[in-house]
Amino acid sequence: MFKKILYSVWILVLAIFFFWSLYNESLQTFVQSMENSTFDIRQKLISNAGVRKHNKDIVIVAIDDASYEYILNQYGEWPLPRDIYAKVINYIEAQSPKSIALDLMFVKSMKSNKNADEKLIETFKKYNNLYTAMNMDNQPQSLRTAPILPTKLMAEVTDIYDKTYNYLEYTNCRNILDGIINATSNIGMINVSRSDDGVLREMPLFIRYKENFYPQLGLLVGTDYLNIKNKRNYVVQWDGTVLYDSGKRRFYPDSDGGIIINWYGPAGTFENIPMYKILRAAQGKEKLDYDFNNKIVYFGATAASLFDIKTVPVDKVYPGVEVQTTYVNNIIDGSSIKKCPEFLNIIFGMLLAIITVWFILNIESMLVASGCVLTAYAVYIIFTYEMMSGRFGTYLWIQIVAPVALALFAYIVAVVVKYIIKSRDFDYQYKLATTDGLTELYNHRYFQEQMQMACANAERYDMPFSLIIFDIDFFKKFNDNYGHQSGDAVLRQVALTLKKNVRASDIVCRYGGEEMSVILPNTKETEAVNIAEKLREVIAAKTFHLTGNRESNVSVSAGVATYGEKDGINPQDLISSADKRLYNAKENGRNRVN
Repeated sequence: MFKKILYSVWILVLAIFFFWSLYNESLQTFVQSMENSTFDIRQKLISNAGVRKHNKDIVIVAIDDASYEYILNQYGEWPLPRDIYAKVINYIEAQSPKSIALDLMFVKSMKSNKNADEKLIETFKKYNNLYTAMNMDNQPQSLRTAPILPTKLMAEVTDIYDKTYNYLEYTNCRNILDGIINATSNIGMINVSRSDDGVLREMPLFIRYKENFYPQLGLLVGTDYLNIKNKRNYVVQWDGTVLYDSGKRRFYPDSDGGIIINWYGPAGTFENIPMYKILRAAQGKEKLDYDFNNKIVYFGATAASLFDIKTVPVDKVYPGVEVQTTYVNNIIDGSSIKKCPEFLNIIFGMLLAIITVWFILNIESMLVASGCVLTAYAVYIIFTYEMMSGRFGTYLWIQIVAPVALALFAYIVAVVVKYIIKSRDFDYQYKLATTDGLTELYNHRYFQEQMQMACANAERYDMPFSLIIFDIDFFKKFNDNYGHQSGDAVLRQVALTLKKNVRASDIVCRYGGEEMSVILPNTKETEAVNIAEKLREVIAAKTFHLTGNRESNVSVSAGVATYGEKDGINPQDLISSADKRLYNAKENGRNRVN
């Protein structure tokens, strides 16, 4: 039991390290992109299940493909003359809508039709529930001088706790008609914030420009629907939440100051009325059987040819005007998504890891244990789905990728603990039985076993192999001069030198005393002699470190034998042949190969 607890603690320490490594800068982007994909999947499933219903009071007057064709046929150009918008607005305002929002930008007219512009400007002066759009950009001053916007367009954002958000910030502004700016303060920004993969998952609350904040168009429209009087006053709290409506309501922004959008369905979810029908009704050419009373009416392009198309979690082709209406709907019903605090994601990951380790270490059957682990992961994923769906009264984005990855890492380590660690004692005992304690080379017993196997393989498969036996020259004299501790140091360093300079398939053993051997599989005599000569030269050139900060050089002599009729076809004869050649090398001057 104590071992299991000890192993569990070890696994959890590794798991914490793994979780931390997920947030290493090199992996963070990858993990976030995977997490974004799980967010998209959950959003699609939730929207397909019809868990959330969009507000029926929001309607889109769509400049769709049919309307675009109608406009070109009737007026010969796009965009429409501004006085036509004035007629359409007056037609809808006659039915007392809650608000009209134009997701269109009325920049300088290409034909400078001032009369048409003036009619639209007069319309903005006439209605206080009429909104229009403007956007920021980073065009250079040489192309366009950055205008100074009036104070009435700004949002007052009070950050009393100095909570730093990476708000979208721009250096220039694409101004709309001065007459409209002078006529109304109902002008909001329509800049969007995309993730690195190009998918739009959130919308800014405010845009920064010349050190000031400017609200989004949808923020103005949504707060107007809620009858909020101070719709330009916001306070950032210590926990990053943004209070509005005199502190009665709040947003939960992401790190860049935007709110994560809760999607109600694919493109076409909101009611669309083709604009050409409104045009014809406003001109008295046909009757439109639709009541705009108390509706939020959004004008915007849905035709693909007008290029206002976005990719969102629930659809790859999603009109920008529907992004705006979804944003407004989120503000109205308070359904924007809050990201789960990071420490809770870590806790969820640790709990999954603990459950995983417990199942693996306490259930004998690996199949049953793995089934229990997978069930736990499935329950967790369903839990994250339910939390995002708002079933428990909140819309929370709990991470899946990092916690499950942490749990899978714990699973792998737990399996290692359960099965591989069991072999540690066996491996240790085997190492003691086959390894020389001083040099950490294989011992004489292991050498004899490998010689038997090498001879058997050579006879069965007709594969050559060779044997080298090394002996350190004048080793007894060396021990007498420098002491046995220095002699042991030399033995260890010679052994290490041999291991580092042989092939991976070669087997280095301590034969006995100051003698060491190398078994060379698939090696003929000439090649074996060359290898022995190379090893001799490496040892002779090396400076060996002794006790007492002393240094010395040593040399070795070597005898080589190769499997065959000449040197022998059994271990005893091969060892004897190598020993004889080693003796001859020492008799003929040492520091040589024979």
